[in-house]
Amino acid sequence: MVHLHHDGIAEAPVAVAFAYIDDPAHVPTWMFGVERFEVRDPATPRGLGAVFDATFHVKPVKLASRVEITQWEQDRLIALTSIKGFSNSSVWRFEPDGPDRTKISVEFSYDLPGGIAGKALGRAVEPVVAMSVRHSDAALRKHIAEHHRAQRG
Repeated sequence: MVHLHHDGIAEAPVAVAFAYIDDPAHVPTWMFGVERFEVRDPATPRGLGAVFDATFHVKPVKLASRVEITQWEQDRLIALTSIKGFSNSSVWRFEPDGPDRTKISVEFSYDLPGGIAGKALGRAVEPVVAMSVRHSDAALRKHIAEHHRAQRG
């Protein structure tokens, strides 16, 4: 399994940053390569136990995954783990960094299939992963800051 860790600072209070990331409708707007992130059960659109179908397009391949929120603490933590398809997980942690700033830490893990096909896929995906993390971080920080400004009016 491949593990990545990234920290970033969002120009918004913890409650705003958390709410933005916790809203599944926002995911395709900031997470690089996510073409689809759909709620499976409208009765549980967020929080512990919520399940989503996602499609990641990491050229040249598309990877499908069903992920479930396995840990959720308001304004502190969101953890997702795949339950079907492309094996992946992410843990998002939120900490105040002043009155209007949030440190967002994320740990991504993913597993590729073994054998020749997995190695070929790994070679195709690896060069894109670091760039994807940087792009996602920049887009996420931008969207959170814009969302915060819009809320303040």
